[in-house]
Amino acid sequence: MSDRRTRLIAHARTVLRIARWEVSRSAGTLDRRTAVIGLVAVLVAGGIAAGAAGGGGALDRDLYRVGIAGDNPYYDAVEQSSTLDPRPVSDPNVELVVSETHISVADTQTGRAAYAAFRDAVQSYNERQMAREENQSAAFPVVVDLQYRERDALVPTGSRVDASAGGGGDPGTAGGGGTDTEAGDGGGTGDTAGGTAGGGPSASDAAAADDGSVDAPSLGGMAGLFGGDTSGSPASISPPFPFASLVLAFAFLVPMNFVIQAYGSSVLNERINRRGELLLVAPISPGDIVAGKTLPYLLGTVAITVAIAAAVGGGVVSVAAVVPVGLLFLASTFVGAMFARSFKELTFVTVTVSVFLTTYTFVPAIFTNITPIALISPLTLVVRDLAGESIPLGEFLFSVGPILLAAGVLFLLGVGVYREEDMFTQRPVPLKFLDALDSRISRARSVATLSALSIPFVFIAELLAIAVLFVLPIDLTVPMILVAVAVVEELAKSLHVLAAFEKARFSRTLRSSLVLGGLSGLGFFVGEKFTAIAQLAGLQSLTLGQTAFAPSGVGIADGTGVSVLVVLGLFLAPLVLHAVTASVTAFGASRGRSAYGVALVGAIAIHLVYNLQVVSSLG
Repeated sequence: MSDRRTRLIAHARTVLRIARWEVSRSAGTLDRRTAVIGLVAVLVAGGIAAGAAGGGGALDRDLYRVGIAGDNPYYDAVEQSSTLDPRPVSDPNVELVVSETHISVADTQTGRAAYAAFRDAVQSYNERQMAREENQSAAFPVVVDLQYRERDALVPTGSRVDASAGGGGDPGTAGGGGTDTEAGDGGGTGDTAGGTAGGGPSASDAAAADDGSVDAPSLGGMAGLFGGDTSGSPASISPPFPFASLVLAFAFLVPMNFVIQAYGSSVLNERINRRGELLLVAPISPGDIVAGKTLPYLLGTVAITVAIAAAVGGGVVSVAAVVPVGLLFLASTFVGAMFARSFKELTFVTVTVSVFLTTYTFVPAIFTNITPIALISPLTLVVRDLAGESIPLGEFLFSVGPILLAAGVLFLLGVGVYREEDMFTQRPVPLKFLDALDSRISRARSVATLSALSIPFVFIAELLAIAVLFVLPIDLTVPMILVAVAVVEELAKSLHVLAAFEKARFSRTLRSSLVLGGLSGLGFFVGEKFTAIAQLAGLQSLTLGQTAFAPSGVGIADGTGVSVLVVLGLFLAPLVLHAVTASVTAFGASRGRSAYGVALVGAIAIHLVYNLQVVSSLG
């Protein structure tokens, strides 16, 4: 035990020594231009956060020009609107002219948009004026209180919403499914604004059906970020959509792009003119070298994340959700810098990585109110943390687990090519990728290990496909999801086998192809069972989630009313599929790259037919 502890301490000291050297070397090469770029990054992130926290930056400020006199009764409403710019009536460059008797609108699309904005401004102004009245029941005789409910808990269409009077009047009746809403007197009279909302539950039904209600999140002091009111006059009710919170959470990702640029340049610098050769010949393992060079940038990412979280009111959950994203950024950049042949190629790689990861983390978070889809992105955890909501451990692991695993596998592949024969040679990126895969294959069972390690990337790709295709019609998305699943999984099971054959690790025989294919399918099958974590977030409650994960055997019948042999057959069917398709691609890979391409198409076709049969049998 003491020897092991001594080795760990020695490794830690080596990593810290390399980290200090990396910091001093990077600080010595920091010029004025780089410092300015870094300052701009901080200002951009701070501006995004401050804009979101302040209610937005009003990108549409002074968008429409309105000709109006200063003594016009509508002047205050126009002046207080951020989208309207009051101008003199004589100004010819206006879209709208407002007089005391009529309104003149330019016969253009802009003019009609200006008129709509003017009406909204007047309505908002009147709302603010009435809110200042002492007798609120007279100003707002109708008060609406929304309750969000699950779709399957909705009552049949035909009942009406009761609106109770603001001044303590009797509630309106809702008999017969068609009675109009009534408002109590409350000390004043007024017309009901916005009419009656049909198709919803009555007030008494809503009070009785507590099991079907969904409480709106408690937003605390950050309610303005969520842009949705669930109580008030009918005109003030708006659906909650956390766009500002998404923008605020997106501020976490902006500085990461600058960090990975510096990190990628540092890694590539080691490969230019063989500058990193001294470290390679030193009695230090490649893992320690990579850990030491990465540590300063990882700590920088953590520090930036903590600072932004503190500035916007986020807590530990926000930091814990964003840091894995930063780690994946660094891991992808490290692999890209090990594969790139020049700084120009590195720029292309880092931009591609940034766009992909930003899409993966940002697009699903748009569906924050649709939890199974939104939880694909860690930014959803940030939004919910800002709202003060509790996050179950299963949902947290569902969001950050695949990202952490993918980052670890990427670092593992990158360390595999941190050697002289790969660092200082000019080989295309695809060949470097095959070298990285081959570096982790030492025996036949390594093929099974790599197949299992590909699961995080398969999971991320399939989740991204679900998030992107979620808004399309289900009749179109189901076939597209099945095709995407087949392509992604067959590539994951076969690329490392191709790399092994290209490096002549195994003999190019039918027996070797069958053995490697069977091991690849077995490893993938075992790793695939970990996708059962999708059930923790309820993703299989969606049709797309069932389509993506049901063919893998996740969430199959529990055996009630079914024989044990049938259940066992359903459980092992994916193993047979993966072994067969992986053997097909392995045989193609043993015959060369062209034959591999043909075999890959055949394996995808077999996989697609299997998926179609499974999905059709599930209905």
